[in-house]
Amino acid sequence: MSPLRKIALVAWGGLALLALLALSWFYILEPRLNQSVTDRLGHGDYALVTSDGGTFTEDTLDGAPSAVFFGFSHCPEVCPTTLGDISVWQDMLAEDGLGPIRTFFVTVDPERDTPEMLGDYVSWAEGVTGVSGSREEIDKAIRAFRVYAQKVPLKDGGYTMDHSAMVLLFDEDGRFYKPINYQEDPERAVGKIRSLLAG
Repeated sequence: MSPLRKIALVAWGGLALLALLALSWFYILEPRLNQSVTDRLGHGDYALVTSDGGTFTEDTLDGAPSAVFFGFSHCPEVCPTTLGDISVWQDMLAEDGLGPIRTFFVTVDPERDTPEMLGDYVSWAEGVTGVSGSREEIDKAIRAFRVYAQKVPLKDGGYTMDHSAMVLLFDEDGRFYKPINYQEDPERAVGKIRSLLAG
């Protein structure tokens, strides 16, 4: 084989390798690297218990639009206010012949919030199911949903919990849709839910 032919074969081999690497980048590596954090929101290996005796895992978000809120029953303001807001949203949706949107209230304080206690705590807000579990599993869920939760000691020796205050909306395929901010205008909040349900 002539030296020129060898050079040509090496060059073609190099180009073929570059083409293969480029295809691997564009179709395999790059999409994975650019997968946004929100695409993975709610995905994880947590396994929690619902107040109606069921389980709550990432698969629970499949099948129907959902709202997820992290809080705790001893919460002095944010949680009862948010439950009140959710109740208003459900009433507004009912007026449109929609809903209620299924909503999961996940505790950040499982040491005090049993599934039974949460069932009582959320019972007055239509469509809301309490969710608890072991500290380990709750921490997995907190990481999976990328919410904030921190125990805050009190002067009397007790504690409260500081935590994220937004409601997270998910579509019927379990993909994150939009957040509803704490005390967001009811019309705007319900507009987001209507859009989600229209899907």
